[in-house]
Amino acid sequence: MSFAWAKPYEPKSSFMQWLDERLPLPRLVYGAIGGGYPVPRNLNYFWNFGVLAGLALMIQIITGIVLAMHYYSYAGGAFESVEKTIMRDVSAGWLLRYVHQNGASFFFVVVYIHIFRGLYFGSYKAPREMVWMLGLVIYLLMMATAFMGYVLPWGQMSFWGAQVITGFFSAIPLVGEPIRVWLLGGYAPDQAALTRFFSLHYLLPFVIAGVVILHIWALHIPGSGNPTGVDVKDEKDTLPFHPFYTAKDGFGVGVALLLFSIFIFFLPYSLGHPDNYIEANPLVTPAHIVPEWYFWPFYAILRAFTVDFILPAKLWGVLAMFSSILLLFFLPWLDRSPVRSGNYRPLFKIFFWILVADVALLGMCGVMPAEQPWVALSQLAAAYYFAHFLIILPLISKFERPLPMPNSISESVLHGESEESAPYGLAKTAPAAAE
Repeated sequence: MSFAWAKPYEPKSSFMQWLDERLPLPRLVYGAIGGGYPVPRNLNYFWNFGVLAGLALMIQIITGIVLAMHYYSYAGGAFESVEKTIMRDVSAGWLLRYVHQNGASFFFVVVYIHIFRGLYFGSYKAPREMVWMLGLVIYLLMMATAFMGYVLPWGQMSFWGAQVITGFFSAIPLVGEPIRVWLLGGYAPDQAALTRFFSLHYLLPFVIAGVVILHIWALHIPGSGNPTGVDVKDEKDTLPFHPFYTAKDGFGVGVALLLFSIFIFFLPYSLGHPDNYIEANPLVTPAHIVPEWYFWPFYAILRAFTVDFILPAKLWGVLAMFSSILLLFFLPWLDRSPVRSGNYRPLFKIFFWILVADVALLGMCGVMPAEQPWVALSQLAAAYYFAHFLIILPLISKFERPLPMPNSISESVLHGESEESAPYGLAKTAPAAAE
């Protein structure tokens, strides 16, 4: 679909003309994020989090590369290289470490909001199924990268976290223990495990960046979704990405970096565990082993299984933990409602917020000791999590009566006003941009 304001890329200088003939990279960027890319005009600030996720990834890659120059991947010196060399001897090393350390949490906060926005506004529905699935692949790669990065400081939680997490694989019959030994390079976390995890932690962010490119490419084929869930019908429904959404994203980036800076300069240790600032000791087990906060809900699901039934409880926990993520790949077929946006699905909206509360409860149970009442609460919360996607969502999509939807995006924006009376001339913005 072509729009009047979407002018083709025209190089201004002779150098840009020469470059465009031989390597049309500026043309590609212009078509992907510039004035040639039409975007629904009603996107709200929840659509900023895709850009924020890309920013977080860039922050992690850049700071990670510099930190790797000073990190010593040796079990006898890894802890000292982080706590002494980087923090005290490297110029601005403390800042790089704080940015990288808290940047992981920043990345997950942004991605979790991005995922829940997708759940609410039906971003997994046709024709954007591949966009959703590639996003989940990015999320799985993030989890693997974050786990391996958490091991690198070689503190108490690093060591025992690696021991516990890799121990999950031993629950798998026949092949589980060989897989665990292969991952660790031995029977317990040591030099071989540290070398493996450092190599993979350095490599995987670049793999994530590659999948992000595929994710954006897949998004550009059907175009961006929007809060109404109504497809674009004509040029009145869209605006050029630049300058309208680059300005809006720029404001969101400024606010996000301000909040991020507060954690870096005033609360750098608030999201970490105190035991990880003690050097790893295989002979001293921490009183309460917990993963980083972004793994708490899955840790609660893992520990929710306490009784052997046909299979060992540990194996049920591992299967449930991985299934809780793999289940999301099937959402396009579990939710058969033709309406995308939760704004027009009153019953869906109620159960969506129950799901949000349920995941928050799982997170709370995941950080608490494996004792009552937290075990019982995690069992109830885990049962509801799977019931929501496997039972409740299919039933809602079958019996729910959605609210009336607008005929077009411009109708939902203008609320029945004419183009001439629209505030600030919004209805004329797109054509004006081409003049």
